Amino acid sequence: MRRAKTLLAAAALLALGAFSRPAEAAPKSYAVAWSHYTGWEPWAYADEAGILKKWADKHGIAIKLSLINDYVESINLYTSGKFDACAMTNMDALTIPAVGGVDSTALIVGDFSNGNDGIVLKKGKAVGDLKGRQIKLVELSVSHYLLSRALEMNSMSERDVKLVNTSDADIGAVFHADPQGAAVTWNPILMKARNAKGAELVFDSSRIPGEIIDLLVVKTDAPEALKKALVGAWYETLAVMSGRGPKNAEALSSMAKTAGGTVAEFKAQLKTTRMFYAPAEAADFAKGQELKKTMEYVRTFSFDHGLFGSGASSKDFVGIEFSDGSVIGDQKTVKLRFTDRYMRLAADGKL
Repeated sequence: MRRAKTLLAAAALLALGAFSRPAEAAPKSYAVAWSHYTGWEPWAYADEAGILKKWADKHGIAIKLSLINDYVESINLYTSGKFDACAMTNMDALTIPAVGGVDSTALIVGDFSNGNDGIVLKKGKAVGDLKGRQIKLVELSVSHYLLSRALEMNSMSERDVKLVNTSDADIGAVFHADPQGAAVTWNPILMKARNAKGAELVFDSSRIPGEIIDLLVVKTDAPEALKKALVGAWYETLAVMSGRGPKNAEALSSMAKTAGGTVAEFKAQLKTTRMFYAPAEAADFAKGQELKKTMEYVRTFSFDHGLFGSGASSKDFVGIEFSDGSVIGDQKTVKLRFTDRYMRLAADGKL
């Protein structure tokens, strides 16, 4: 009996010890923002299918993915510190966080627009018909850049048109309602605008391939665990997306639904998106010489349009570093970095 009491007392002490131990610390959580665009819809599927969580768990962290319906607002939130990573284009990465002093790295080169951005108008058939028209667009975004290139290639300038700054959340409805509509936008909004009665696509990004690049940008000082988890999740998702069978069909159906369209519409949008499904291919693009030429175009446009702010005396105001270590702009103020490192790790199966 005494032995039984001793055993009961020991068990009680063990139980008390178990309850008094400090709880295991929750994994560090990181926030990632994205907005609707054909090349970024895979992020929603990665989250929904548990792929993002799988890679976060592998690296001992938690990742919270948030859809921000206003694209520019998503980048502003990233720049202000609300998010650790954000989907954005190469131009916006330069002109918003980098110019704002936030040291950022293009972690994933997901695709470049090859017709996914375009200019649509009613009562017109060509870029020349934009003359004197009001054009709705997200001002000072890649849409503005696309318009500038289109006008330049048709011996016109912005003085020939009137720009009306319009949120991407509103631009589709505004275009549909305006019988004199003219807009610059991206898919999936572009596809719906093209289908409006009397609408004509007069220019798209296939005319300037490789210049509008879609990225996942992360704070340069973010931990390796976050960078590797995001890259791993992305390429696992793209493998499903580009594969065959039931999982592929499920993924495309999910992405189409998230984008607000049909599978057929989403597949049509993918045809105008030059996706880098293979990480090695993306890494090669990130290390290529064409990227330097593109960023030279982009920084010139950005400075000329005042996107570097009143304190910038030249386009060298912000430094841009490339995978080979070379820099254009001020080497002392590098705030945007392109790297092929993590995409190479994905290609080599070392994430």
